[in-house]
Amino acid sequence: MRILYVASGIPTPGALGGSIHTLEVARGLAQRGHEVHVVAASRELPLTHVRLRPLIKLIGQPYAGFTLYHQDLPKALSLSGLGAIWRLARQLRPDLIIERYYNFAGAAMIVAHKLHIPAILEVNALIVDPPEVLKRRIDDALGGPFRRWAEQQCRWADRIVTPLHTTVPANIPRAKIVELPWGANIETFTPPPAPPPGPPNIVFMGSFRAWHGVSDFVKAARILIERGNNYRFTLIGDGPERSTAEALAAPYRDRLTFTGAVPHEQIPALLARAHLGVAPFNTAPHPALRAAGFFWSPLKIYEYMAAGLPVVTTAIPPLTTIIREGEEGALFREGDVVDLANAIARVLTDPVTAFAMGQRARARVVAEFSWQQHCAELERIGCELIR
Repeated sequence: MRILYVASGIPTPGALGGSIHTLEVARGLAQRGHEVHVVAASRELPLTHVRLRPLIKLIGQPYAGFTLYHQDLPKALSLSGLGAIWRLARQLRPDLIIERYYNFAGAAMIVAHKLHIPAILEVNALIVDPPEVLKRRIDDALGGPFRRWAEQQCRWADRIVTPLHTTVPANIPRAKIVELPWGANIETFTPPPAPPPGPPNIVFMGSFRAWHGVSDFVKAARILIERGNNYRFTLIGDGPERSTAEALAAPYRDRLTFTGAVPHEQIPALLARAHLGVAPFNTAPHPALRAAGFFWSPLKIYEYMAAGLPVVTTAIPPLTTIIREGEEGALFREGDVVDLANAIARVLTDPVTAFAMGQRARARVVAEFSWQQHCAELERIGCELIR
């Protein structure tokens, strides 16, 4: 297949979850023998940064087995890139168009509809926000133009792929929705043959947003240290909660290491020095997750598993179907830092058992949650649509 994949406003390559997703999907489809053309951004741009030059022509460059076109527009102005994407589609004549959903994007869905090209809409967040979100209140006050445009994109798509079907408005036919989780690159992330030496090293990895639970992780770390455990804690990433987390960690800075933002290609080496990965999600600060369920496909959990780490995460669906208590790790009650500390200690009580959990986690991600599996399913859907 010749595939045009449009990820407006997503920096590719990059360290964001969306950047990793875009790169892995494009690379994975290319490795399966398809000709892949990706339109993305070279970097994030503020709304005030507007240049017309990228709208004139998209220039492709070889990258990781596919062709990458950079269209540098502020994400909120993604739809203004329609002309360039239209011309590129006319030039390439793709068999399939995939677009990463964004409320202010949709250029690829327009092109697919007008040129009668099979289309997949990739949805990774709630399409219609709950009433608590400001954008939803503005949209309601304006008579719902954002919602109508989102639903139109869904209607034009031949298939919608999403981690959880509740991200899609209920009036869209369920038959066109395919639930498809994210994954880990099981070739890049590999488990060590034995646990690394030294005291247990417990890793948190994320964007340091409130709902990622970084403050809960530090609070649990303090509890474990004060109980006399000889543990070390590594926090990988950056974001708005970092200063709060560092202040909480201050009394024990010799035991908690903040790496800051790290290029994604360096993450496997950091995880290779760890004994346990923690993903303490807390949906309380995130109204959309409260409204639709936990629709974020947990990239960090899959990468922990691929690296052969046991995982501690929040006991909410569908996380409870990925990590099973006593099998791939342990679960704790959402928002309960004492229970989080207890879950970490439970896994690390016996190093042999913890290592075996990590091995089971690796086997599970290879069987069910790899980017390789994800791309195989996208290929199946695309071939079905073309037929």
